[in-house]
Amino acid sequence: MSDQNDILQVALEYLEQGHAVALATVIDTWGSSPRPVGAQLAIRADGVFMGSVSGGCVEGAVVGEAREALADGKCRVLEYGVSDEEVFAVGLACGGTIRVLVEPIGMGQGPGKAVLEYLQAKREARAPIGYQVNLTTWERAFVGPTDMAERFTKDRSGLDGDVFTLIFNPPLRMAIVGAVHIAQSLVPMAQMAGYAVTLIDPREGFAHAARFPDQTVVTDWPDEALRALAPDARTAVVTLSHDPKIDTPALQVALKSDAFYIGSLGSSRTHGKRVAALGDLGFDDRQIARIHGPVGLNIGAATPAEIALSIMAEVTQSLRQPDPRK
Repeated sequence: MSDQNDILQVALEYLEQGHAVALATVIDTWGSSPRPVGAQLAIRADGVFMGSVSGGCVEGAVVGEAREALADGKCRVLEYGVSDEEVFAVGLACGGTIRVLVEPIGMGQGPGKAVLEYLQAKREARAPIGYQVNLTTWERAFVGPTDMAERFTKDRSGLDGDVFTLIFNPPLRMAIVGAVHIAQSLVPMAQMAGYAVTLIDPREGFAHAARFPDQTVVTDWPDEALRALAPDARTAVVTLSHDPKIDTPALQVALKSDAFYIGSLGSSRTHGKRVAALGDLGFDDRQIARIHGPVGLNIGAATPAEIALSIMAEVTQSLRQPDPRK
């Protein structure tokens, strides 16, 4: 959802600069669509725009419609696809079909600037929020994860009858404790999956830039680093150091947080010792059960890269298919 958040910022900047602005949002797709539901454009009245709703196929047509919306103050829902009479001019070469909602900001049927400011404030607070538009009445509302749990869990904006819901989830984060060999594979995998990665290791030899040339390693003690990060429900914490002096302080902070995933490297025997140690520190069985240990799905992983893959798979499973018992 990061590109939605970026487009919100762009739209607000346009407004602050004194431009009239419309937002265009993909609300539905069929077939092979180049951009997903929720993709957005911010369009100024002079035709300048930022973002994408089709990868370039129909942007020109959408910008034209947006400028008309800014002239008459009316929202509109547009549809483009291979069956259009103007297929060669504005059709989707990939063979799909999309519907696009165009909303002039602060005029007529469109939402006010305050709506964008509220959504942006929620983003900055890392608070999930959903923005709803009734395509018949043009009434608008805000919803949260308790209202539409499945849409928030799956990061899935979409239509329910005549009501479109645009999901704004905080960006995903992953804290990896231990700059070990597995981390060298896990860091880029997590980044490719959309996570902002914080790598933590107080040991200078492990945290050396030569081992992680494109990654800043936080060298604070893990509990201090995690408290500063403040793990929330869009944060995964993975401890890989295999050293209880490093892993245990990190786990103490993680278990007191809302992190959606906590995993720790080590054999079943090592994990048993970890469980006992955490119990001695005052954590109960339910809290300790949040830890995935040994870390990763059991796919027979042997190499560091395969172990990283198993961890990434388990993190994804926890994000998209959370255990309702936990």
